[in-house]
Amino acid sequence: AAAPQGIPIGAAASADEYGETSPLLNPSYANLLSSQYSMLEPGNAMKWDVTQPTQTTYNFEPGDELVAFAQANQMRVRGHNLCWYTQFPSWLQPYAATATPAQMATLLQNHINAEVTHFAGQVFAWDVVNEAFDDSSAAALRDSIWYNQPGIGQTGTGYIAQAFQWAHAADPSALLFYNDYNIEEPGPKFDAVLSMVQDFVNNGVPINGVGFEMHVLSTYYPSATQLAQNMQALAALGLQVHITEMDVRLPVDASGNASAADLQTQAQVYQTIMTVCLQQPNCTAFQVWGVSYNDSWIP
Repeated sequence: AAAPQGIPIGAAASADEYGETSPLLNPSYANLLSSQYSMLEPGNAMKWDVTQPTQTTYNFEPGDELVAFAQANQMRVRGHNLCWYTQFPSWLQPYAATATPAQMATLLQNHINAEVTHFAGQVFAWDVVNEAFDDSSAAALRDSIWYNQPGIGQTGTGYIAQAFQWAHAADPSALLFYNDYNIEEPGPKFDAVLSMVQDFVNNGVPINGVGFEMHVLSTYYPSATQLAQNMQALAALGLQVHITEMDVRLPVDASGNASAADLQTQAQVYQTIMTVCLQQPNCTAFQVWGVSYNDSWIP
């Protein structure tokens, strides 16, 4: 029902990024993905642990497989992600333990340039930096090898701004997003993100939007008013919003089955969030995390 209103409806998808049989070879999975969605995002195939298995080698084949599937089925592709505090290849953390900030800067720049250049013209939007703020009441920047352990030689949010600049240089036509969770309603974490992106806009950092992950519960999710308020605050800065990773956890019985009432509640949560998105001109994509709950990351 939402798709004709002009926003892509997406899903996180998998190929054979960890050596398993590609789900794309499963007709049920492939048919559901291609018929019910107009956008896909590699759940893991474009992350560091897949794309740079050694310091000197890149592996873009799983990402290429998903891009080819998307192109064959007239789907858009979102890229995810270029800079995150976790899900590293086995060599990266030991390297960071002895590397200088200058070496880390070169490493990150080379990675962003290689990946974004490889997928240039095929990926319309990137989650450039993912989950940089912690969940404390202060919503401080999260410790990471890119920020302060040892970092890339930038203070504060400077490493995030630098990542955006490198990504933009590699593909000036791609939309660039900051992506995080628990920023869908007012609070310290959203305030921290808003302050950062306002600074970026004011200083010419090439940022186009913010991704709201939207991992929520059937018993706790942002109200329509709260969500609209946050989207409007970003719209005032000229920034888009994508719902990037939505799923709705709900209780199940010992056999793994949910009650009919809880499934109806879950559907209503999706409807509430989708309705807000369709009402806000700067909400320009809606994506769920997984093709179906059969392949969800939720336990």
